[in-house]
Amino acid sequence: MDSESQESASTSLKRSITIPVRPTVGSPFEALPQSPDRKPLSMWPGMYHSPVTDALWKARSTICERLWPPPSIDGPAPQKLITRTPQESRVSIVYGFTSDYILREQYRNAWDECRVGRIMEDLDALAGTIAVRHCSDDDHTTRPLLLVTASVDKIHLRKSITLDQDLRMSGAVIWVGRSSMAIRMEIRQPSEGISEGQDPVALVAIFRFVARDSVTGKAAPVNQLSPQTDEEKSLFDQGKKFDEHQKKRRLPRTDNSVKPVHNAERLKALLAEGRVLSDMPALADRNSLLIHETSLENVHICQPQQRNMHGRIFGGFLMRMAYELAFSTCYLFVGCRPLFVEVDRIDFLKPVDVGDFLRFKSRVLYTELDDPSKPLISIEVVAHVTRPESRTSEVSNTFYFTFTIDSKAEAEPGFMIRKVLPATEEEARRVLERYDADHEELGIFG
Repeated sequence: MDSESQESASTSLKRSITIPVRPTVGSPFEALPQSPDRKPLSMWPGMYHSPVTDALWKARSTICERLWPPPSIDGPAPQKLITRTPQESRVSIVYGFTSDYILREQYRNAWDECRVGRIMEDLDALAGTIAVRHCSDDDHTTRPLLLVTASVDKIHLRKSITLDQDLRMSGAVIWVGRSSMAIRMEIRQPSEGISEGQDPVALVAIFRFVARDSVTGKAAPVNQLSPQTDEEKSLFDQGKKFDEHQKKRRLPRTDNSVKPVHNAERLKALLAEGRVLSDMPALADRNSLLIHETSLENVHICQPQQRNMHGRIFGGFLMRMAYELAFSTCYLFVGCRPLFVEVDRIDFLKPVDVGDFLRFKSRVLYTELDDPSKPLISIEVVAHVTRPESRTSEVSNTFYFTFTIDSKAEAEPGFMIRKVLPATEEEARRVLERYDADHEELGIFG
């Protein structure tokens, strides 16, 4: 470079520059040149989500757009129920990891594997799209139902999900009650030695949605389900049994002949172990730890970018936040990278709004060390919506995760997973309640 060019380059570097950010899309609240209509807020969710969730929400919008402009708020509630088959609600989406470098990078974690928390977000978005498909009708005059995630009954990882193969996520409604429905989803990914069409299922998830009247907020009836194949009928029966099982668990026990879940002997024995560690630590088992010593906590101010199609904080985002805290809790507890096994239960008790002060608290509830090749660590995460102005705090969500560790880690010299014990009666009851629930529910969805 000659002296004149060097001087020119030096001068240009001394000047301030402004780099423009090009808008990627116009405002949905203003009429676009090609359309006289404006999209409603529900069709403009936050933009802090995965590309798969975004694609699923766009697909859901095409179903909802028939209602835009929407009917009057005084429009009638849906009157006629339709009987649909599971196949009519089925939705699938493909992750093109092998051909889409950017997509692959968005799902890559620190160990060059797939981010499970991102997958959980997508499962919630897929379940919502399936629920909308099942509940849609052809009546343009009635107001739409409000469909919300009530719970996650199970997310079970059967084999690890990799980024070197494409995967397909799909699901359908498998059971309906009066105002609720169960949605089963699967992830399939090719494996070596398995021919196309015979890919093993990598993950199975069961979500439960409920329908509410969009004006009154009361429970609203949903379209009925008519299973056609033997597999669909079997899944319908399983969904019905699970619903009955959950209802029985919520009922107060009136039969004294029924043995309580938290019998006095188990509670007393568990609490006695914990009190030795709490009150006489020098004499306690060195391989034990109190539950409260495993706890972690983080806080989050909910932002507009994290909202869903209804303007509230996306349930999938909450699941990812809880999963990542549970993962960190287990990581600190065992001292090596944990491996996700399953979500045992998630309850969405109260909605979370933009601007809410959200506090996540996690702890190890119990460990199972009976199988040395696959020790299990149960983690509880509780989310609290805290409102400093009104001096209130209430539980919005509860999450239960199970992790294990790589068998290679156990072979390391001095490696050990400690037993966790309760220090209070409340903690002891919580451990027994969760242990029994985890093991009772395993046989229902398999």
